[in-house]
Amino acid sequence: MEAFLGKINGSSSRVKAKILEQNGIKSRHYALDKEQQSTHTNAEMAAKAARIALQRSSILDDDIEIISTGTTQGDLPVPGFASMVHAELGIPKCELANFQSVCGSGMMALKNSYCQIKSNEKQNALCIGSEFASRLFKASRFEAQGQKSLPFDTEFLRWMLSDGAGAMVLENRPNSDGLSLKIEWIDIKSHANDNPLCMYVGANGKSEDDITGWLDYPDYESASKAGAINLKQNVRLLQRVIEVGVAHYFELIDQMKIVTEEIDWLCCHYSSEFFKKPIKELLKKGGAHIPMEKWFSNLTDKGNTGAASIYIMLEELMYSGKLKVGQTILCMVPESGRFITSFMKLTVVGKENRGSIKYPIREVKAPELEIVQNSTSEWLVRRLSQIWIDFETQLLQVPIVTKIHHGTLSLDHYKLLLLDLRQQVIDGSQWISRAASNIDIDLFELRSAFIRHTATEHKDYQLLEKNYVALGEPIEKIKTSEKNIGSVALSSFMFQQASKPNPIDLLGAMFIIEGIGKRLAGYWGELIQDQLNLGDNQVSFFTYHGVADENHFHRLEEALNHPLMNMDLAMKIAKTAKTTALLYHLQLKELGNY
Repeated sequence: MEAFLGKINGSSSRVKAKILEQNGIKSRHYALDKEQQSTHTNAEMAAKAARIALQRSSILDDDIEIISTGTTQGDLPVPGFASMVHAELGIPKCELANFQSVCGSGMMALKNSYCQIKSNEKQNALCIGSEFASRLFKASRFEAQGQKSLPFDTEFLRWMLSDGAGAMVLENRPNSDGLSLKIEWIDIKSHANDNPLCMYVGANGKSEDDITGWLDYPDYESASKAGAINLKQNVRLLQRVIEVGVAHYFELIDQMKIVTEEIDWLCCHYSSEFFKKPIKELLKKGGAHIPMEKWFSNLTDKGNTGAASIYIMLEELMYSGKLKVGQTILCMVPESGRFITSFMKLTVVGKENRGSIKYPIREVKAPELEIVQNSTSEWLVRRLSQIWIDFETQLLQVPIVTKIHHGTLSLDHYKLLLLDLRQQVIDGSQWISRAASNIDIDLFELRSAFIRHTATEHKDYQLLEKNYVALGEPIEKIKTSEKNIGSVALSSFMFQQASKPNPIDLLGAMFIIEGIGKRLAGYWGELIQDQLNLGDNQVSFFTYHGVADENHFHRLEEALNHPLMNMDLAMKIAKTAKTTALLYHLQLKELGNY
């Protein structure tokens, strides 16, 4: 399944929400046997969906202002599910909102974020719906209760529920390219004041009037044996869920929030195809019939994923190719817990001719080194190649790099990339010069190689500054900006190593940095230029290195061919390469973190 992304464009009079993609972890349509073990926690599934959503959005992980989650059952009773998901994601501190209900909790999470953006409290939000119901239906649980046959209210659910997770990124502005979904309104109503429990965990269900909660039993074992921790649903009340949902729909028509004839798509969540017919009949009787060709559901493919269902449904509709600018989508999510109904109206906005471009991920491959073959050099080439492969593989997970490859890089984030790179690039020629000054005259060839390298690096920062100014930014801003914490660590390490006597191990650092230029910079420059529609003078720092660093790399090869190369030095070069790779990765990961 894919990831669900959304952006919201807000103003004082109305709020626009954009939903681009959503990730749904594949559904399960069966109960776990006692021998089967879960491969993920609910929080891990939610985090996985969220990571994909973030990768495909124009938001960096560090920029998320609130995480809002909805689920029926988290992995732990305490703390809240949102806390567990935040910990799994590992993104910086932000606000959390945690909603625990049944199917409606996903919509509750969405409305909370929508309202925060509408009120200008937040500029963006990460909304997540996730369900892991199958763990409640392990055969071993029922065997421990001495159950020879399950009551229908429990057995029924074993075949009705699926696991899944979805995530949306909401913003206060629409995407610059492609379709977006504008949230017009979200309306949620509880009908618990007029209705008994229908779907629940934590009570034995023997009486509607006398509900003994699982915590009121003498011990957990007693609660389990009594079946109090089994998930149940009173199927006799399900028709009532349909009735209150349709009644809510008619109320929205009376309030002029819905004009049936203007609805182009209905995304209606229901647990079984069995309930589709009575919903249609009630709508028709009320004069609000919606033709079948306007209904959209993926229940038969993705299952009943509860709080995640509307996320997963909208993602599939978004990428179906069926949406057109100006169309209206009505989303309906009923909940049978104690009767909650939710509606959301969306409008398709944006451009139909272009969406985000997902560029192919090239095969991860180390820059080729051509040096004299002997046992030492062969070991060094193998070691440097593995260090590079690990480095490039990890780079593909860095938010700014994933956005470059997914075609979701924003102009602001490209400017931030230039801003933060410049502070490290300007130090490059300085630490190389320092290293050269600390190399003994007896190692003249190596000293010369470092000096030649200094000359070529000296002008790089000027090219980068010209690109930044060509994007409409003042030169003073990039000249006075400080290093991010990754750049501080990288430069500090480089100067420390360069200050040692005969710092030949810095050839390992040059392998990583020149390898970025030879293998990655030019390719990134092409992708950035294409997706942001930039001129040559705005990306030349990257595209230049894609060509020029071929010569730089040749000088590195000459240095590695020095006759004094031995295994002790080779090991030091490899270690410095590994350290540099880690710190360069940190520099890109910590963009904007000063």
